Amino acid sequence: MDLAFTPEEQKFREDIRAWVRDSLPADISNKVHNALRLSRDDMQRWAKILGKKGWLGHAWPKAFGGPGWNSVQKHLFEEECALAGAPRVVPFGPVMVAPVIMTFGNAEQQQRFLPGIASGDVWWSQGYSEPGSGSDLASVKTRAERQGNKYIVNGQKAWTTLGQYGEWIFCLVRTSNEGKPQTGISFLLIDMKSPGVTVRPIVLLDGEAEVNEVFFDNVEVPVENLIGEENKGWTYAKHLLSHERTNIADVNRAKRELERLKRIAKVEGVYDPAEGGPAASRFRDEIAKLEVDVVALEMLVLRVLAAEKSGKQSLDIAGLLKIRGSEIQQRYSELMMLAAGPYALPLIFDAMEAGWQGDAVAGSELHGFPGGASWCAPLAATYFNLRKTTIYGGSNEIQRNIVAQVVLG
Repeated sequence: MDLAFTPEEQKFREDIRAWVRDSLPADISNKVHNALRLSRDDMQRWAKILGKKGWLGHAWPKAFGGPGWNSVQKHLFEEECALAGAPRVVPFGPVMVAPVIMTFGNAEQQQRFLPGIASGDVWWSQGYSEPGSGSDLASVKTRAERQGNKYIVNGQKAWTTLGQYGEWIFCLVRTSNEGKPQTGISFLLIDMKSPGVTVRPIVLLDGEAEVNEVFFDNVEVPVENLIGEENKGWTYAKHLLSHERTNIADVNRAKRELERLKRIAKVEGVYDPAEGGPAASRFRDEIAKLEVDVVALEMLVLRVLAAEKSGKQSLDIAGLLKIRGSEIQQRYSELMMLAAGPYALPLIFDAMEAGWQGDAVAGSELHGFPGGASWCAPLAATYFNLRKTTIYGGSNEIQRNIVAQVVLG
């Protein structure tokens, strides 16, 4: 296994870096580097820039309008975007439902839905979880009853990320109660502007409504919006989840946030070797441990890429990537809070929206931060928000069971 990039791959990286530098709006990059609030317009603006270049679906094959990059090229593209401060691509369309449509959808569905996903014009949401059906997706109760050439959908989805912006939603629905629970699930694409669809935001501690409840009250869905075969949705759902769990690992964002952690720690004097006492020394040790784990996660990702590049069948480790990546996200957010100390505690959302940027912190601008403590204000919100990473996408306890079954049989 050779983890070194070839000269051709290094040239590809340099080309990507130059394009991102010239194309990424500076105001968006500043928000990402300082964990400030991204609006729908911010996320959509970057998606459309990528879409115009043909790179929003950067993992897509050429047959469906993608660049046809290999696994290493995809990794380098994602890394350069993350390090430059580009927003994460909202995954529900290009990363999650698109591969399902490509693999299991018919030609008409591919022609109908993929162009809007590739361009960034259509915002997709995910309708998997329900009250009482999170990691145990086989227990979904949202019902789709076929009546002629349409389905009538009734039920509720929960924790629908950014569902308030959604235009279309892909849903797991129950179409049969016979046999095992998994055998009665189907995969439907639903227009969220349909009569009977209601989205209700769930306001979180930071004042945001990142997640939502979605209700279906006698929603009519054309039969042609069924992906694949009726009652075979569990197969398609598993295909999608492998993409979601790998995406959650997000080693490239971890590398970027590690550097942000170091900048915060330097401002507070708990990272520079010349400053601080025993407490600072212990904190530096924690940063070092985290950096080792980030590098180890990156090596694991590169091992998978090397196996794919050589044509060897690699172990399905999506669950393992999800476990390690989600735990790392929680650790760096916690260390940022500890480094900033009391400056991280206040989260006055209305004041921030009105222009308040926190009390001044000595040395901020010397380490690349704007004036005041605007870089501290979002830390509490980030910390609380990332508590979810070990739960969503299949809880880490469930993922450990899956990994154990794969490894031990």
